[in-house]
Amino acid sequence: MALNPPPPSLSILGEKKPYSQLPLMKKAVSYLSFVQADSRTRTRTHDNPHTAPTPALSRSSSATTSLEDIFLNEDDDNSCLVNPNTPPMSEEVSTTPHTEFGHCANEAYRYVSKHDYTKPFLEHVIEEPPFYVHFGTYISFIILYTLGYLRDLFGKYFTKSHFIHLEHHDGYAPLDSKFDSFLRRRLKRRIDDCYCQPITGVPGRTVHILDRYSPDYNITQIYTGGKTCALNLSSYNYLAFSQGHGGWADAVTESIRQYGVSSCGTRLGSGSNDLHVLAEALIARFMGTEDALVCSMGFATNSTFIPALAGKGSLIISDELNHTSMRVGIRQSGAEIRIFKHNNMSSLESILREVISQGQPKTHRAWKKIVVIVEGLYSMEGTLLNLPKIVELKQKYKFYLYIDEAHSIGSLGSRGRGVTDYFNVPPGSIDVLMGTFSKGFGAAGGYISGAKSLIDALRLRSHSGPYAEAIPPSVITQVFVSMASIMCVAPAPQPTESMPFPCFDSSIVAPKKSVEEFPGMVSASMLPTWMILRPSLADGSEARMRMRRLAFNCRYLHAGLKKLGFVVYGHASSPIIPLLIFNPGKLGLFVRMMRARPIPIAVVVVTYPATSFLAGRARLCPSASHTKEDIDTVLRACDEVGGILGMRYGSCERWGIDEVCERAVELVHSV
Repeated sequence: MALNPPPPSLSILGEKKPYSQLPLMKKAVSYLSFVQADSRTRTRTHDNPHTAPTPALSRSSSATTSLEDIFLNEDDDNSCLVNPNTPPMSEEVSTTPHTEFGHCANEAYRYVSKHDYTKPFLEHVIEEPPFYVHFGTYISFIILYTLGYLRDLFGKYFTKSHFIHLEHHDGYAPLDSKFDSFLRRRLKRRIDDCYCQPITGVPGRTVHILDRYSPDYNITQIYTGGKTCALNLSSYNYLAFSQGHGGWADAVTESIRQYGVSSCGTRLGSGSNDLHVLAEALIARFMGTEDALVCSMGFATNSTFIPALAGKGSLIISDELNHTSMRVGIRQSGAEIRIFKHNNMSSLESILREVISQGQPKTHRAWKKIVVIVEGLYSMEGTLLNLPKIVELKQKYKFYLYIDEAHSIGSLGSRGRGVTDYFNVPPGSIDVLMGTFSKGFGAAGGYISGAKSLIDALRLRSHSGPYAEAIPPSVITQVFVSMASIMCVAPAPQPTESMPFPCFDSSIVAPKKSVEEFPGMVSASMLPTWMILRPSLADGSEARMRMRRLAFNCRYLHAGLKKLGFVVYGHASSPIIPLLIFNPGKLGLFVRMMRARPIPIAVVVVTYPATSFLAGRARLCPSASHTKEDIDTVLRACDEVGGILGMRYGSCERWGIDEVCERAVELVHSV
């Protein structure tokens, strides 16, 4: 990939006009021509000091500009992405850059995430688009495949050098399969400019995208040196805890002074320190379980711990849309595998009856154990697990239940405890609770929470213990601050003879007295002695505000898109909002058109193999850092772009965009 572009030539387009001065474009062709002209302009003028600067909402800066200058120098950019429309009243909140966390003091734009038991749990129904949409999608794929295979057929005869890696040569077999290579070259490469968009800075309310262009149809990407400031709807920073300023960043900085950058070892070796031990006790307290175990990677948490839970003679029943990390772990376990329809409890019960009555294949002996593995919030569909029903089935059929809460922990429930908190189900009724730190806590890694006997076995039997690098101290400190701010910090209990000093045993848990005296809170003695939290973090007010803002933003964006006529999957409270596009030709157009708007918006599109061929989609991820005005901006952009691309396939009652924005609070409380 080229990093140094050739010397720029003089632009034939002259001075670049701001986006706000351009006429409203009603056709996708106009958008495309505009984006192409804009890309050429950036490429040819980025090194010319005499050309006009980039627009207010697409700030360019040199590679040597510091992050402090990018985010805090407001003189360079007087846009709504940098300066709030209404200045914040709180001195503490105002110290956070508006680009990282949007200032919103209106208490009407808050919502408490919890299940209303006065209403029945609504099973998610997949809304199918009209027949012509599927037909057009099939035709598009047929055209792409036909043209791609024709190009390969002629290319193998006329440009053989480009296909050497797919043929046997010099006695070597090809490493890449022909089908995978075809998908990468003939399908994905067409929209490679929409994937793997490099960013810089904090992935908060806004994100800075590195500008790039391709002179050879996306084979290589050349970086121009400029940056585009865009509204961020593409990151998993749900509660916006991953910040460059504030109490989280201060604690992480201090942890580096205390512990350095890395533990330089495995958990079973020399890499386990007191931060890991205290963090596991804190996680167990947070989840309401006896013990917990942390892992340095969320993917590895599933793929290395599941094989330690089940083996030959066991049965694993998995949801058909479980994450790849869970599928890898299930395959490695060696257990028998059965799949049930996505979030369909009738399908699950039918399989349970069959496998319990029939037993193991051939011998018909009873299974050693049956483990049902599901997700609390499905990462690609945004659907919410029907937890009350599956717990009812668990009590009836006596299977073990494993729940992956990667996307639900921190983002669901009135106390941020995930699906158990959302449905008010006791955590003790679930055998294994898994989660990650990269979504709700702004860190990295994962955890397993459950009974102490289970956790002790997993420490030795899983591959992550003896082989995986321990979580760096700075990352585990971020988990400490985020989790403690959600729980609230209670005053440290007075030391007694029975508890003269905190014990750093691998299975440390909160003292019994502390649990009864401060229900749901964390004692200050469970935190490192050097960690001093700001008042708004210690009393939980900051975290509560963020959780309620996230819940409002998710429900508003989800309901608003449906009222505008789009097909939207998932639960109303989900921070993952799949906006169905279907046609592969529209995926790249949607990303480019959203990025070319007066207020650029960074979005992510997903297609095969992450989804089926017919279900290509944009995955929008609002966070607590977004304001109500930000969601208005996204809805207006989707309304305009969706109208141009013909994406309104929904069948529900439709409202105008102005009505949606004006009745936002009503929408949030009605879904």
